[in-house]
Amino acid sequence: MFTAEQYEFAQAVERFCAETCGTAEQRAELTDGGRLSNSAGLLRQFAGLGWLGVSLPVAYGGGGAGMVEECIFLEETSRGLAPIHAYGTGLTAAQTYLRHGTEPQKQEVLGNLCDGRFEAIALSEPGAGSDLAGVRTRAVRDGDRFVVNGQKTWITAAHLADHLLVLTRTATDVGKHQGLTLLYLSPSTPGLDIKPIQTMDGHTVNDVFFTDVTVPAGNVVGGVGDAWHRLMRGLNVERLIIAAMSLGAARRSLEDTITYVCQREQFGRSIGSFQAVRHRLADLAADIECCRAYVYAVAAQIDAGLEDQLAREGSIAKLKCTEVAKRAALEGVQLMGGAGYTVEFGMEMQVRKALAAPIYGGANEIQREIIGKSLGL
Repeated sequence: MFTAEQYEFAQAVERFCAETCGTAEQRAELTDGGRLSNSAGLLRQFAGLGWLGVSLPVAYGGGGAGMVEECIFLEETSRGLAPIHAYGTGLTAAQTYLRHGTEPQKQEVLGNLCDGRFEAIALSEPGAGSDLAGVRTRAVRDGDRFVVNGQKTWITAAHLADHLLVLTRTATDVGKHQGLTLLYLSPSTPGLDIKPIQTMDGHTVNDVFFTDVTVPAGNVVGGVGDAWHRLMRGLNVERLIIAAMSLGAARRSLEDTITYVCQREQFGRSIGSFQAVRHRLADLAADIECCRAYVYAVAAQIDAGLEDQLAREGSIAKLKCTEVAKRAALEGVQLMGGAGYTVEFGMEMQVRKALAAPIYGGANEIQREIIGKSLGL
């Protein structure tokens, strides 16, 4: 499935994660005792190795490779439990800048991401999640600037990011999918207020409030009023990013469960030797391998220039990988018994992380709708 160079890259990322964040103690040190969900220091180390933005053009600080290599990095860092979850969000935002941003915007934001800093994208609102075209955050033109008022919610890494890419409504007298505009700005802009949302995984997402926030007209990404088309074209890559991360999480849950059931003994033998346990793990391993083959098949199609034709494929990858990752973690808890429920063995953390992925990036119910419609249903 991989070339020799890609396989070596996967091994290098795996080794690095094992050495730098392979133990709970190392991850605690990187995240201030678990109080941080992302490690800026670890991101900088990845940046120093040239691995951040491996799929982005060299001109903007990236590695100049493709989505196959990017998925390798996402899979292996997720498998290695590297606390850099927000990198995937920044990479999602980078796709929009890359395709629709001006040259200065690309240089600033993509270069920032590849240097190990955070970027964020603000789309969802209290009344507009799955119905993204229902956004109500207003951006009113006032000379050479826009004045923004409204609220965004569930915004990953807004408290860490150097820039927010914000979906706004600039016209109300047009169709629901028209009159939408993307703006980018610094989170430190006056009138912008970020409030944390405490979740099962700590502080990873935020509410973002805009009160008469002024944004220069030059900070439009793409064109005024045409954001819907631009966003929809980028969602295929976003879904693949989430799928690759979930694939790595699923592999880690399976591997940790196998390690445990081979060591744990009951009735004079390891519990992994019982057929009921073997079959459950065999089914899970088969599902993970199918997901892995599919993720890299879609990545190869994106590298072949077919990104705009992969709406169904992106949805299938996101749907299956996130569901399998959730099942792998839950199976881990069940097969590890009481140990699976403890903090010490780590599986409860993997469950908490796996429960979120079927919701964000387009809930899996929406992915099923996309797949169903592609079948003419």
